[in-house]
Amino acid sequence: MSTRDELRQVEEDLAKLKAANRELRAQVGEMGATDLVERSSMIQMADEQDVVIGDLERRREDLLQRLGG
Repeated sequence: MSTRDELRQVEEDLAKLKAANRELRAQVGEMGATDLVERSSMIQMADEQDVVIGDLERRREDLLQRLGG
């Protein structure tokens, strides 16, 4: 896989993950004061996604530097 292909894949994954994360956080916001265990679990999942997003953003920056951009 070329660097450009890898960059394209990372950007696609990043866009999908960010959209999923926004949706998950929106669901938590819409839940109100319902099941606190489920709400806590969803917040934890969103926080874990934030870590993966950060990793992908760093990977994207590394790939951009390799491409000279």
